[in-house]
Amino acid sequence: MKNALIALAAVLLVAACSRVTQDNFAKVLDGMSEQEVHAVLGSPTESSSTSVLGISGTSSKWAGSDAMITIRFVNGKVALKSFDKPPAK
Repeated sequence: MKNALIALAAVLLVAACSRVTQDNFAKVLDGMSEQEVHAVLGSPTESSSTSVLGISGTSSKWAGSDAMITIRFVNGKVALKSFDKPPAK
């Protein structure tokens, strides 16, 4: 029982400290470097990169308990970003 309470407290603490918020999303500006974005949002939940004809691109996602931030970087700089919340049930 005590271990279950500790685990529940840890999950709630992590959820409360999520960096995937509308406020943090607003801090991410076009042209910011990947390092600057990571300073605001932390490490992405998933990320994939590609390079074509000397242009590199990375798509990174940060998943929170009730929202997701997706950012596309071109040559290491923010080019596109989106903030999505699942529809209310």
